[in-house]
Amino acid sequence: MQKMNFSKLSVFRNHNIGVYIFSNNKFALVPNGISHGSKKVVEETLGVDAIETTIMDTRIIGVLVSGNDRAILLPYAVKSEEIDRLKESIGGSVKIGIIDSKFTALGNYITANNKFAYISPLLEDEIARKISDLLDVKVSKKSYLGISIIGSIIVSNDYVAFVHPMLSDSDASEIKNDMKVEVVQTTVNEGVPFVKSGIVANNNGVLVGSATTGTEILNITSLLNQEI
Repeated sequence: MQKMNFSKLSVFRNHNIGVYIFSNNKFALVPNGISHGSKKVVEETLGVDAIETTIMDTRIIGVLVSGNDRAILLPYAVKSEEIDRLKESIGGSVKIGIIDSKFTALGNYITANNKFAYISPLLEDEIARKISDLLDVKVSKKSYLGISIIGSIIVSNDYVAFVHPMLSDSDASEIKNDMKVEVVQTTVNEGVPFVKSGIVANNNGVLVGSATTGTEILNITSLLNQEI
């Protein structure tokens, strides 16, 4: 595994950075109006260009967008002009898929890397097949700890998955085998178990919310520079 960068970050003075940012290994999507300093931290840590945008006329991009290096998944209510701007910005190397589901918070309902994807059991089978085709990975409907918004408790790149700290050993082992990653059970932002809210990661680096404690940082970074 390559050495990964690491930084703490806030967006609009808010440490819930996963609400606002989506990233794969080709680009990051950040909200319009993000400060120059925050945008620079995103680009330098994740090693990609940060594209300013809105989704559904909102800034909560991390909540509404999911995907991997092959495709990004957008909710059906995304504006046509937002799609056009994204197509212009990202070119043709990454597909844009529109998911026709009443569940628009795709970042909470889907978690994926370039090897596998978990989706909420609330999503229909037809949607699951479309997600699998777009991302070109096997898809499994899954909930852990009775939490159906699976994307809120797993953040993964192609090497490491950061997951809810209360997952059982067998659950962690299942994630390790399915996503083909090492697994770190952790909280973020001073005790929050819903790691999606405060962690953004790709293969180049990891961003955590500015309220993340020293102990949490030691846990989160424990595998970043090891051979896996």
